[in-house]
Amino acid sequence: MNISKEGYILFIINPSSGKSSSKLMFHEFRSYLEEKGYSIKIAFTESLEHAQELARKAAVEYDCKLVVAAGGDGTVREIVQGLEGSDKPMMIVPAGTENLLANEMGYDEKGKTLIKAFEGDASRDLDLGKANGRCFTCVAGFGFDANVIDMVNERREGHINHLDYFWPIWRTFWAYKFPDITVSVDGEQIHSGPGILFVGNISRYAVGLEILQNADFGDGLLDVCIYKCESQIQLLKHSVFTLSKRHINASDVVYRQGKIVEIGGDPQVVSCQLDGDPGPDLPVKIRLIPQAVKVLVPPDAKPAGIRTRLVRALG
Repeated sequence: MNISKEGYILFIINPSSGKSSSKLMFHEFRSYLEEKGYSIKIAFTESLEHAQELARKAAVEYDCKLVVAAGGDGTVREIVQGLEGSDKPMMIVPAGTENLLANEMGYDEKGKTLIKAFEGDASRDLDLGKANGRCFTCVAGFGFDANVIDMVNERREGHINHLDYFWPIWRTFWAYKFPDITVSVDGEQIHSGPGILFVGNISRYAVGLEILQNADFGDGLLDVCIYKCESQIQLLKHSVFTLSKRHINASDVVYRQGKIVEIGGDPQVVSCQLDGDPGPDLPVKIRLIPQAVKVLVPPDAKPAGIRTRLVRALG
């Protein structure tokens, strides 16, 4: 995609995100753009809502030719929501803890990958999920992982890292009671009973787990994976099968695709998370917004591997 120099490129940056590797990426990419004669503007976010507001203004600003989202999945989500429905393209500088969407799109820890994405002709339409009107670009989780997210956010002070998840995961594993949920896809009920649910737009979740193996962020479909689970032993079994990429064929796993997903359950015991942030209370209705925004991606992009994820975790 040819980005015109008759205007400017807007960087929307979450100042609380950013590790050494992401800062190096940003400076290398910025220097490249300046050497090529592009005009750059930088806006720092004050909150997730502010990121969305900045993107919404950029969406209708003729002179803004490209929006670069520098932050984690939460920041990227809000910027996508602000750009939704416009013809304004975007890029991602992965600067968060997991960077799920950037990983899925093939970005790594190198500044030259950003440059290749900018110079190349590869762009992808990105679908958007809306859960009770609240957006997500990656994964909505219900049950166990959402409880972990709740516990992490209760203690959160600024930027978080992978170690911040250790005790919440450990405590949730032993305390979780596996409450009932109901799940319907495009009007058909596919589950009622104890279970852990993931609804998403990307194939790989935290630390590269391929929970939603068939997901494609631009195929116009939501992928749904339900782990039928009522004990810690069964949860461990699901974990092993997921690590070995055999879970979607297991008899106690339900896997579907659709455009509307409805989830019911007791909101006092079943939590929801959207892209790693606390989500709405149950009941939740998720619908797909196809081709919400266009994203520049590296040529021949493939989801980032375990090595890249480890570099980001340690960076």
